[in-house]
Amino acid sequence: METGMDKTLNDHWQIQSSAKIPADGQKISDPKFDANDWYSAQVPGTVLGSLVQDSIYKNIFFDENMKKVPTKRFDAPWWYRKEFNISTLTNKGQTVRLRFNGINYRADIWFNGHKIASSDSIKGGFRRFTFDVSDYAKPRHNVLALKVTHPKPGDPTLGFVDWNPAPPDHNMGIWREVHLMVTGPVSIDRPFVKSKVDTATLDHADLTIETVLTNHSDKPVNGKLSGSVGKNIMLSKQVKLAAGESKKVTFTPGDFPQLSIDHPRLWWVHTLGKPNLYDLHLAFVSDKYVSDRKKLSFGIRSVSDYITKDGHRGFKLNGKKILIKGGGWTDPMLLNATPKYEEAGIDYAVHMNLNTIRMEGFWGSNQHLYNLCDRKGLLIMVGWSAQWEWDEFMGEGVGADQFGGIKSPEQMDIAAWSWRDQITWLRNHPSIFLWLYGSDKLPRPALEKRYLNILDKYDPTRPYAGSAQEHTSSITGPTAMKMRGPYDYVPPDYWYVDKQHGGAFGFNTETGPGPQIPRLESLKKMIPADSLWPISQSWLYHAARHQFHNLKNYNQAMNNRLGKPESLDGYLRKAQYLNYEGMRAMFEAFEANRYKSTGIIQWMYNSSWPKLWWQFYDYYLNPTGAFYGARKANEPVHISYNYGRNGIDLMNNTLDDQKNLTAEIKVLNFGLDTALDKKMTVKALPERQTRHILDLPNDLDLSKTYFLDLSLQNNQGEIISHNFYVLSTQKDQLKESESTWYITPQSQFADLTALQKLKPVKLDVEKSFSQRNDTTFAKVTIHNPSDELAFMTYLNLVQKGSGATVVPIFWNDNYITLLPGEERTVTAYCHTRDLEGQEPDVMVNGWNVK
Repeated sequence: METGMDKTLNDHWQIQSSAKIPADGQKISDPKFDANDWYSAQVPGTVLGSLVQDSIYKNIFFDENMKKVPTKRFDAPWWYRKEFNISTLTNKGQTVRLRFNGINYRADIWFNGHKIASSDSIKGGFRRFTFDVSDYAKPRHNVLALKVTHPKPGDPTLGFVDWNPAPPDHNMGIWREVHLMVTGPVSIDRPFVKSKVDTATLDHADLTIETVLTNHSDKPVNGKLSGSVGKNIMLSKQVKLAAGESKKVTFTPGDFPQLSIDHPRLWWVHTLGKPNLYDLHLAFVSDKYVSDRKKLSFGIRSVSDYITKDGHRGFKLNGKKILIKGGGWTDPMLLNATPKYEEAGIDYAVHMNLNTIRMEGFWGSNQHLYNLCDRKGLLIMVGWSAQWEWDEFMGEGVGADQFGGIKSPEQMDIAAWSWRDQITWLRNHPSIFLWLYGSDKLPRPALEKRYLNILDKYDPTRPYAGSAQEHTSSITGPTAMKMRGPYDYVPPDYWYVDKQHGGAFGFNTETGPGPQIPRLESLKKMIPADSLWPISQSWLYHAARHQFHNLKNYNQAMNNRLGKPESLDGYLRKAQYLNYEGMRAMFEAFEANRYKSTGIIQWMYNSSWPKLWWQFYDYYLNPTGAFYGARKANEPVHISYNYGRNGIDLMNNTLDDQKNLTAEIKVLNFGLDTALDKKMTVKALPERQTRHILDLPNDLDLSKTYFLDLSLQNNQGEIISHNFYVLSTQKDQLKESESTWYITPQSQFADLTALQKLKPVKLDVEKSFSQRNDTTFAKVTIHNPSDELAFMTYLNLVQKGSGATVVPIFWNDNYITLLPGEERTVTAYCHTRDLEGQEPDVMVNGWNVK
């Protein structure tokens, strides 16, 4: 007999409202119960997500359709039911367990007619529960039934705060995976690998491996725990377990010198190196039989934090300072993310040259997203949601002090147990670099002590913080992070000139230039055709909530800086320019000020539903101009305009020194006559550093709207960075004295309205396509044969037959500006499956490109 099965029970679930089912759980978990009139259910997922999947509610995100979903339908509990076989159940000595990784919010649970848990103890959306059901399990016709109740006011549950409306079902359901585990009498649980890197040399590391062995039988068991790391490290230890005993077993370098490793393959973020991973295999053998097996992947790396001389928190990876650059991740509102959706999002982060995502709330229905970040080299900061800290989202009075809404003994118990469950569930992921046990506020001191005790016991290897906001804890001192805004539109120079709020200093844990309007093809999926122009209530329903339930400041900036649009096409062209310009400047400013600035998290990264605010790419995976602005700003070696100094910066975002670079700087008036043309040789640009190379002269004879064209060549004459700016002699000016937590208003706007006078340009376009394995590649050469500027040229990969945009899409550059006579070759790739059997084509248009 060889056991050690761990199987997810994700398929063939059914749901029904308890309002329609008079039967109790014992009857429902009887194999003879008739559930033919039940709905099919999506697990992991929510009740509403299942009803949408079953077409009970259709297209709920279009226009205001979600308002039509009756919330009263979810007031009563809902039943979940599943039948399954256990093919490996052949011996009475086996142990059968069920593990629930996430039920929102309370549940009574029955298995084969036996009530194994009740809602007075099964509560908490982030709790993990495991039950030994060996006495009731059968090889065939097992039935699992859960009666699930949605969270009530005051429950520390999961949610989305103010970036979308609350789902009508309050995300009720089995939202994370259910596991069936079959082992022998002894199980291997909670394995953990700790690594300690010699950060002075990066050439040595020590590993410590621990796990918990549990004897589920009523007899003592003697056996051997064996382990291996790769092909060269073998471990074993004899273990004796009393009846019912749980014991932590540890392998240390002191006892096992083979865990002291020379020349380790370290885990790095993708921008600095390779995210190398190792595999750990564990097995417990007793009486020549394998009782249980476990396998996990881990990375050897060191993460640490430090405090700058200005009192801001920074981070190091393998002993090297790293500028945190990322965005705030969210799952879809119905908690129905697919592996394909998650992989597209993580691939987008890599493509934008970001190194971090922030998970506000332990999102993800399983560990797939974390595994992706491990493999692809992205850091993750993981923590609780702000919804526990504000009255509206907590559902009861939180208070006006610096503490969150977890007050009562019951709330604190659920929060602390949830913290423990999340730590032990995720701690092996090298991508996680920070545990964040508060968002906008601090936990109360009694709860913070419990959080710290859990970290000390279960994961002392990572930095942690009590809040993403700048607070001072009576226990742990200053958080040394900031959340001073902005969250609404600010001009590009804001990030350079602001010294008090969200500007480029310290670690800004959530901020950004406000709305990022989607492209037309996405707007048509969320707004009725007769409401697309002028901007209507249908638009604003898809804005964010509260102060952000509008486009007032964004539209004001558009009207004043670019001119009031007269059509939907004009509005969207100008919107994508604002999206690009604003996002590029934000990241460039933080790079320009490293390591006075230590981190920036764009709020947000993606979308939980079709919306207008806070996104690099929209709900339909279509990148906005902000996506390409971020990719440009974060490229490995970069030349940029410094709005604060009116000069030129070079940025090296790699671990390699750059030598003998050539920068070409052209300042052009609106009529394209040259005001400045300068070449500069830069002999050395050290790794992870920024160098200011030039202040532009103040006496240039400039038109009110003018252009800056920048390029950077490596020592082989190859252009490695190309950047184009539209500037004005009439500068943006801030009203910093009137700053709020979400915006700094302006007293004057840069005048870029001359862009409206650009004449139409027709480009010469050559395009070719190829395919390798499951990937389709596009190569497009665009040439500007005219005497005019071809501004913000946009390339769109489409299905040739339908004209539908192909997503996800990975262009190496987009929103490209071409001077007269200039030519550029651009490449892209997509997954061939996303062409849906059609031929690819590329459409080329832009601000004035026809």
